Parts: sequence; C-alpha cells; structure tokens
Amino acid sequence: MPVFTKIVLFTDTDGRARFREEAIALDQGKPESALSALMPSGGYQLRQSPVGFRSSFHCTTDPQWVFILGGQMEILLQDGSSRVFKPGEHFYSADVLPAGQTFDATVHGHWSRQVGPDELVTLFVRG
Repeated sequence: MPVFTKIVLFTDTDGRARFREEAIALDQGKPESALSALMPSGGYQLRQSPVGFRSSFHCTTDPQWVFILGGQMEILLQDGSSRVFKPGEHFYSADVLPAGQTFDATVHGHWSRQVGPDELVTLFVRG
C-alpha cells in the first residue's frame, strides 16, 4: 500500500522542537489514484514573504500543514539543526508551547526564514 510521508515539527518532552516522520496510508481511491482518508481542516491562509524575511523564535499557536508553493523556507531549531523546504515540499507544524509553561526563546520553538533568490510563498492549512 502506498504511503505519504508526513514531516512533523513537534514539541518533544523536554520542551524543544524537533522533526520526525509519520506515514499516512493512501488506502482510499483506486490503484492509479491512491488517496488518504479525508482529514478535517479549519481553514487556510496564503502567505508571501519577501527576500530577506526571517522570524524570531516562536511556537506554533495552532497546528497546521505548511506547503511551500514558491521559493524556499528554512526552519531552524534550538539545537542548531535546520531543514530547508522547497516548492512542493511540506511539514506539519505542531510545536506548540507545552501546557503551563511560559515561552522561553532559548528553549521553545523554531524560527523560519526565506532562503534563495525568490520570495517565499506558502499555504497554511489548519489541522
């Protein structure tokens, strides 16, 4: 059975953001057009970020899919590791602030930035 690999940005037990991969079964549809089960969503937003954009460290407030439509987006974690996502790539952003904690920019979250010569265009779909 084919699967879709979901890249997940999540908050680990130590409060730090990390990446992991999860498989989503494509067990619906037909052999020539395999589909996942229908998933709920809470709306979507499009974003355009200029060349040179960079956020500060932050947590995701509402888990959401992030699809890169144009340009490139780098996500940097507190441990110094990063990943660059290109057009057609995605991740599921779910690195929320742990319950009962106050945001600490030296521990929690991630930052994002536009990389390369093209503006960054993204689609956010709330989970």
